[in-house]
Amino acid sequence: MRGYILLADFAEAIGGKLYIQGGGWSQLHLGAPVADIYVAGMVYVPWDDANRRRRLLLQLIDQDGVEVTLDGQPVEMRGEFEVGRPPGMTPGTEIEFPISAKFAGLPLQPGRYKFQLTVGATHIGDANFEIHLAT
Repeated sequence: MRGYILLADFAEAIGGKLYIQGGGWSQLHLGAPVADIYVAGMVYVPWDDANRRRRLLLQLIDQDGVEVTLDGQPVEMRGEFEVGRPPGMTPGTEIEFPISAKFAGLPLQPGRYKFQLTVGATHIGDANFEIHLAT
């Protein structure tokens, strides 16, 4: 299984497609240490892994490799998904599963962070970024 994630100003996953605005950034300059961040990405499920339930974990990690918490709760999105093989799809074709998540009102201090996506036991990808306070 493979895939990618990226950061955006806005993102939605609709009808098997990603709709992204202001995507692909890695530097965020804030007037106050509060951020709204969208994470978008695509997971490519191998043909032979279709029709199986998978766990998905998208979590925010700080520069020390520690999961970021807010009010004692980890900043993360957990869920499950399953993709099926559409009729007529050529055997061996990967099946796309788009994801989009909004993390609103994050009180982040200046520094480096990353969102990390894991499906089951497979690390899919990271989206690294840095927070700066605007002066």
